[in-house]
Amino acid sequence: MLNRITLVGRLTRDPELKTTSTGKTLVEFSIAVNKRGRDGADFFYVKAWEKTGNYVNEYLEKGRLVAVDGRLETNQYEKDGKQVTSYFVTADNVNGLDRPKDDKPSKSKQEQSSDDEYDPFADE
Repeated sequence: MLNRITLVGRLTRDPELKTTSTGKTLVEFSIAVNKRGRDGADFFYVKAWEKTGNYVNEYLEKGRLVAVDGRLETNQYEKDGKQVTSYFVTADNVNGLDRPKDDKPSKSKQEQSSDDEYDPFADE
């Protein structure tokens, strides 16, 4: 049997970084995927663990175009006496397909810019 899903869409919100009680990192985000030949979009909730999640958290933000490859999973729970099933994608790979806007540097560049401003050889 095979459980694979590949989606291309845009992040609908900034990724949310979480850490489990065992110290593993988890990033949660959602993407909107346009419907072919129709108006509207389908929305998918995505979880990415460890290295994949760290990449998403570091380099991607709301509005970025991404390709998500992973597996579809379900979560079943009871709410108000009724059995509820929710679906989400656990990402094995996430790739950014566009560049960040030029007017807004990426998170890693913002952190580097403060370090790059100091010049130990500049005249004081």
